[in-house]
Amino acid sequence: MHRLFLTAAAVATLSAATPAAAAESRGVAAAFGNTVKALYPDGKHQWLWFKADGTWEAFGRRGKWSSGKWSQKDEGKVCLKQARPVAIPFKYCTDFPAHGGVGAVWTSKSMEGHPIKVTVVRGIQRPTGAAAAAP
Repeated sequence: MHRLFLTAAAVATLSAATPAAAAESRGVAAAFGNTVKALYPDGKHQWLWFKADGTWEAFGRRGKWSSGKWSQKDEGKVCLKQARPVAIPFKYCTDFPAHGGVGAVWTSKSMEGHPIKVTVVRGIQRPTGAAAAAP
C-alpha cells in the first residue's frame, strides 16, 4: 500500500504554478500542473501530482491513494515522504532528469527495485473508474 507512491517518486517533478508555465519548465519544475506517470513491468500505471506547497498525491497501480510531502535534495534528485494512508518513517529519493520537461521519458527503479518507465504528461490526468475516485 505504502509502496504505491514510492516507485513513482522517481518521477518526482516540481514546477510552475500553471500548466502553460510548466510546459516551459525543466527538471522537477515541469511537474506542477502536470501528471507524472510510472509504467510498471506488469503494464499498470501509477499517477503522481506534485504541488508547489511541497505536497504530493498519488494513485497507485494497485488502485490505492497515497499522499505526503516532497523535497528536492539536489538538482536532479527528489525525495518523497508518505503521510497517508500510513506515515512511513523514511524517505524514498530518486533521480529526475534536470533538463527534462513535459514529454520527458526516462527509466528508473521502484522502491522494490523493479524497472519503471516514467513520463511527464501535460495537464492533470486522472485514472478512470470508481476506484479512482479521490479520497
